Amino acid sequence: MKQWGRRIRAAIGMGLAWGAVGFAVGGLLARLSSFDVDLPFPLLFAPLGFFTGIIFSVILVVIEGRRGFERMSLPRFAGWGAVSGLLLTGIFVVGAALRGQTLWGEFLLFGPPLAIAGAVCAAGSLALARRAERRELPRHSGDPAKAELTENEKQPLGRGD
Repeated sequence: MKQWGRRIRAAIGMGLAWGAVGFAVGGLLARLSSFDVDLPFPLLFAPLGFFTGIIFSVILVVIEGRRGFERMSLPRFAGWGAVSGLLLTGIFVVGAALRGQTLWGEFLLFGPPLAIAGAVCAAGSLALARRAERRELPRHSGDPAKAELTENEKQPLGRGD
């Protein structure tokens, strides 16, 4: 149960990070475009990013399992991000179909941009995760006996230690 709690927190964290990116992109689009819309772009794009990030996290847990970031290729990670964007678009299409509407035109309109946004966010997420892993782990030759201590770990031995 403890591991599921971590996974849920990680999925929410991924959703929040992707939602923040969606908010920023929406703000940029609002500044650069002259579209007149009912809902401001940042408030429209942030939830789309949040839910796409959640879907992406679920895909990673279900399909990739325990594979570490170092074993995943950037194109594969970006591909799962694109799939998550397409799945979110598909959820909207199914919801509209259940109400008796057909939205295949909207799927073709919103699917590719959400897929591209998901791929870019996934690639960025992997790059950040790899960078964090590199900073966290000390470099060594692979043999734990030959691992070097960091400066904080190097302390002189004295009495009472």
